[in-house]
Amino acid sequence: MEKRRLGKTGHMSSILTFGSAAFWQVSQAEADAAIELAIEHGINHFDVSPRYGQAELRLGPWMQNHHKEIFLACKTTERGKAGAWESIKRSLETLRVDHFDLFQFHSVNELETLNVILGPGGALEAVLEAKSQGLIRHIGITGHRPFVHIEALHRFDFDTILFPINRVLAANRNDYVDFFPLLDIAQQKDVGTIGIKAVAKRPWETNMHMYRTWYEPFDKQEDINNSLWYALSKGITTAALPSDLSLWPLIINAAEKLEILDEREQAQVVSEVKQYKPIFPN
Repeated sequence: MEKRRLGKTGHMSSILTFGSAAFWQVSQAEADAAIELAIEHGINHFDVSPRYGQAELRLGPWMQNHHKEIFLACKTTERGKAGAWESIKRSLETLRVDHFDLFQFHSVNELETLNVILGPGGALEAVLEAKSQGLIRHIGITGHRPFVHIEALHRFDFDTILFPINRVLAANRNDYVDFFPLLDIAQQKDVGTIGIKAVAKRPWETNMHMYRTWYEPFDKQEDINNSLWYALSKGITTAALPSDLSLWPLIINAAEKLEILDEREQAQVVSEVKQYKPIFPN
């Protein structure tokens, strides 16, 4: 699988990120099989959060012996210093590792939240102290609103950003979901870019959901190819796998057959999905 430089971190990340949100409620056997599949196909960037159900518990037994093989990214939704410190220590213990390659402020979607994190007594103070102690190597931020990330990059030298990027959002551009300016600034500042929701189609229209995703995903190979190829053609470093393991083989197949779309082809695959309602804002 192709690898790309994760911005100023210097890490060569696989173009797919292991999205452990898929481990929300799976058995250890299912988790082990998913890890084996990912490693077999060259996925070397893992993303996890204590908010993802059983994910840390399921990854811990494998991570204890194999952390050196992958780039491990963790997160916290704590906004204050004390809570962030506890979150860091708890996740290190649960995952059975002695450091994180990347630690991210999770789901930062409002400027007010950003102000608290970066302000006096905020979570950034704990993360910087943890970094000085060797517990964290790089610092990132995640969320669903690109304009918040743009402000964040102006105020702190983040190493990575994680945000939604897909062709349905591109077909329905507005100030809430416009990721194009964020891509430009990330490139200027050499910030690693991690895309999420690359295969999102639309919000669920019925109460019966076929997949463990909070949105309806594209689930046909051609549609997944076009969706993933579009996101990767915009220059992001890596795209996170979705929270349903049954979709992973299709997406891995698309990644291994990656075709970079030129501007005309990008416009074409975007025009094909304009009829779908975007998943943001929600």
